[in-house]
Amino acid sequence: MNKTKSAPIDKINKPIQKFIKNEKAGGIVLGISVIIALILANSPLSHSYHHFFEHKLGFLFDGRTYLEYSIHHWINDGLMAIFFFVVGLELKREIIAGELSNPRKAMLPIAAAIGGMLVPALIYLVLNPTGEVHSGWGIPMATDIAFALGVLYLLGNRIPLGLKVFLTALAIVDDLGAVLVIAFFYTSDISMMSLLIGLAFLLAMYIGNKMGVRSVLFYAILGIGGVWTSFLLSGVHATIAAVLAAFTIPADVKIKENILIARIKKHLAQFTAADPNDKIPTLTNEQLHILEKVSSDTEQAIPPLQKLEHAMHPFVSFIIIPIFALANAGVSVLDIEMEQLFNTNVAIGVALGLLVGKVVGVVGFTWLAVKFRVAPFPDGMNLKNLLGLGLLASIGFTMSLFVTELAFSHEEYKVQAKVGIFVASIIGGILGYMVLSRQKPKKEA
Repeated sequence: MNKTKSAPIDKINKPIQKFIKNEKAGGIVLGISVIIALILANSPLSHSYHHFFEHKLGFLFDGRTYLEYSIHHWINDGLMAIFFFVVGLELKREIIAGELSNPRKAMLPIAAAIGGMLVPALIYLVLNPTGEVHSGWGIPMATDIAFALGVLYLLGNRIPLGLKVFLTALAIVDDLGAVLVIAFFYTSDISMMSLLIGLAFLLAMYIGNKMGVRSVLFYAILGIGGVWTSFLLSGVHATIAAVLAAFTIPADVKIKENILIARIKKHLAQFTAADPNDKIPTLTNEQLHILEKVSSDTEQAIPPLQKLEHAMHPFVSFIIIPIFALANAGVSVLDIEMEQLFNTNVAIGVALGLLVGKVVGVVGFTWLAVKFRVAPFPDGMNLKNLLGLGLLASIGFTMSLFVTELAFSHEEYKVQAKVGIFVASIIGGILGYMVLSRQKPKKEA
């Protein structure tokens, strides 16, 4: 049998593609980015590092500058909108055909996520009941799905598939909760005119979906040029626009699976019967025409939602999230005095909210849901590995850092919150790994 001819570039591409497809890869890259940010923030380059993100970028037209924001602002409101767009795509897919589509199966991760949001927020509020520090209650509510799943996949076959699915569903519901918290509690003064314009563009995207428009370009132009820009100018956080836009992306197929299989078999038979062109490295017109039909049918069998999610996930995991971490995780620890770190309860509130609140909330609400027969434990789950999952859920990083930037204007409070996030996430990740690593590998039947 003839082997596929490989080019020299394949020797570089294949290891990269293999790494990107690895479930642990996103968490590893994010961890490296956090470490680089911390090194830069605590090196002689510290001033240049912080100053770089203060530079402003905008659009100049007819002598006037529009949308002029700092690089830091563009990262948090621009690049992170793409991250939230992918979160929105994942949410819609899970609701339509994933773990959240079956109400009974969905109840357990939903209960766990609600507990994992309410208890951390409550702990933080008890420790920070008044003043500007009060607004940081949303910080310990979030779970970093990339890091948590990265640690989980390090354990290989020690972890039953049911636990991986449970943590994924929990984190997705948690992301939805974070989006709602940002929308209702971390939004500045609203310009109703800009918001209405954004909603009009959103309606146009929805109508396009219902009319059968499947062009990614159509949704990109209306989503970025219309919805995102209008929300950015309205005062409602632009990441909310991204999630709403994601829900308008079509999730249906034009050609069903059985029809696709029949057509592909027909095209394959036609391609086999076509005159071969072995002597020169090109296709005949007949072969090219057949392959174009294969490509067209395949395109119609893939929902635009899944096509976008699949295409954008590596970009988000390996470009956007690392850039976000580089811009937001740089805390100058050398300049922090212990007295300054604990002159409020922000760091303690965030750390205890994540490390204690997440565990108590996830484990407690899940146990109560099982106890009251709302839903049973997934296959392979018990209280011990549920505790391990609760500890992994305390890894905040991306979403917690994001909410920190929205919650505080005072730089001192931001630093305190970030220290609390780092401490809780590292301890939670290590303890979660230790608890789950004691699981015996699942034996094959």
